[in-house]
Amino acid sequence: MAAGAMTEGAGHARYTYRLRVSAGAEKALLGEWDRCRWVWNECVAKSKAAHRRNKATGEKQTCGPAQLDTMLTQARRTTPWLARGSSVPQQQIIRDFGKSRAKAHKDSRDRLPMRQRAGMPRWKKKREAGPTLNYTKRGFRLNDGRLHLAGGISLTVVWSRDLPADPSSVRVHQDSVGHWYCSFVVAAEIQPLPATGRVLGVDWGVKETATTTSDDHDLPHAGHGKKAQAKLTRYDRMMARRKPKKGQAGSKGYREAQRLRAQLHKKVARQREDTGRKWAKKVVRDHDAIAAEDFRPKFLARTTMARKAADAAISSTKRALLEMARKHGRIVHLVHPAHTTMDCAQCGARTKHALPLSERTYACTACGAVCPRDKNSAHVMLVRAGLSPAGIEGVRHPGPLGQEAA
Repeated sequence: MAAGAMTEGAGHARYTYRLRVSAGAEKALLGEWDRCRWVWNECVAKSKAAHRRNKATGEKQTCGPAQLDTMLTQARRTTPWLARGSSVPQQQIIRDFGKSRAKAHKDSRDRLPMRQRAGMPRWKKKREAGPTLNYTKRGFRLNDGRLHLAGGISLTVVWSRDLPADPSSVRVHQDSVGHWYCSFVVAAEIQPLPATGRVLGVDWGVKETATTTSDDHDLPHAGHGKKAQAKLTRYDRMMARRKPKKGQAGSKGYREAQRLRAQLHKKVARQREDTGRKWAKKVVRDHDAIAAEDFRPKFLARTTMARKAADAAISSTKRALLEMARKHGRIVHLVHPAHTTMDCAQCGARTKHALPLSERTYACTACGAVCPRDKNSAHVMLVRAGLSPAGIEGVRHPGPLGQEAA
């Protein structure tokens, strides 16, 4: 598998590689995960106990990383099984728990709607939570192309590309198919591209994943999930016929159908990611600045378009565009989506009523401009971002679109 570069944060990127794991190394990794999962569940228990105590007594006792670190030190001192594992991933899972808990409290204080809040950390069940181990600089080293983890675990890395810099941390995880991967966090390097003098507006949608102000850069709905739906239905039926009774282990046929289903889901996910990254690379290579709709497609999951919207992979495509632009030093303006389908890109007039989804042509009653609805919205993105569209398809539009950006 080729390594993927994913932006981790400001100034950092994550590079992912496949691992070749021996039977002994896999047993050691799963043992480390069992210990980390136990630490996480202990943190959940301590947090729930502190909440109940504060609610009953009116006190405000905290359950932060400092108290949990003390709990871990005492537990390692009294539990030989826990002490046999490395302390680095156990401390890191406490940090992850603290971040998750702090995010839930922040969302509650900000009074976000319940559907937008991050929930409090929950139990990690053995058969549901996938193994994920995080190691800081003192917990791993690279030697002769192999990854050596604290605790004497040695893994073979499939180096599909070179690391651009020394990594500061590594995450080792197993996917639903059973394959192991490691992802290194390194300092992000900017690879500037030559200036083109062109700008682009992007409007996200379901019929077309991305409609742009340039016909050559539109991204049609690939429909990867729809193409695989027949096989997915077949595997679902195989699992349904072989579903074990409650409390019993699944049969060999059930596990095989489960594996085939997971492999197909992973293939579709990779196809969507590959399509989005290739499109993002083309857009970033050909334009200096991009005005993209800051679209949050989560609400589509509650509509009749849920399946097609999920197959369009708008979120991952938008994320790929942002990461590719950051990597190559391009500028992306995220435009608020409110009323972008109601405004005229030519004169700026707004319709008196919201247009239904069935109406695919925008006709302005003020200036008489007529154009496809999504193309008009893509041009509105440029207007709101303050970009001059002189280089778009060689046409300079009159009105607000023809004004030079300040």
